[in-house]
Amino acid sequence: MAVYDLYHMQKKLEKYLDEQRFLHTLGVMYTCASLAMVHGYNLMDAQVAGLLHDSAKCIPNKKKLEMCKKHHIPVTEVEREHPFLLHAKLGAYIAKEKYHVEEESILSSITYHTTGKPDMTKLEKIVYIADYIEPMRDKAPNLDSIRRTAFQDLDECMYEILRDTLSYLDGNPGEIDTMTRDAFEFYQKLHQERKQEVER
Repeated sequence: MAVYDLYHMQKKLEKYLDEQRFLHTLGVMYTCASLAMVHGYNLMDAQVAGLLHDSAKCIPNKKKLEMCKKHHIPVTEVEREHPFLLHAKLGAYIAKEKYHVEEESILSSITYHTTGKPDMTKLEKIVYIADYIEPMRDKAPNLDSIRRTAFQDLDECMYEILRDTLSYLDGNPGEIDTMTRDAFEFYQKLHQERKQEVER
């Protein structure tokens, strides 16, 4: 089990993020730790994933595309048109190359923290949810309810967040990654199956 120096990671990361993004990042890291405590996940890995999830966020969009090309990171058509979406994939690359994170579980949770995906690992769900509910977030609908669900049931929380996210993004369909729709369909099916189980 790798041990990381979170303090030095924070100090290094702070140089690459603007103040608001850094405060958000700390919020996500602490929320990841809280969710890991409740749901029985390794605290160090959860905190590292939360801390580094937006490590590429403040890179200018043009440079994001250039870096992906240089380092052979695949770019979808949606990402090419909306390069801000690339910060997740690039963040995983930076976590590995600049912060020496080797655990695939951490890198994958950074990669999918914006789109989600079907059948996510526990850490992928923790980072995705923490990014949505951390204390500085205040604009999403149903936040109070979603925050409560996060500490009770990660799968149900994924369903609620993806449902609300797609409802919001439907106004800008070009910005919806197909992976997000796939993720929603997976967690919606799970939600419906559980509901039917309860009703039997």
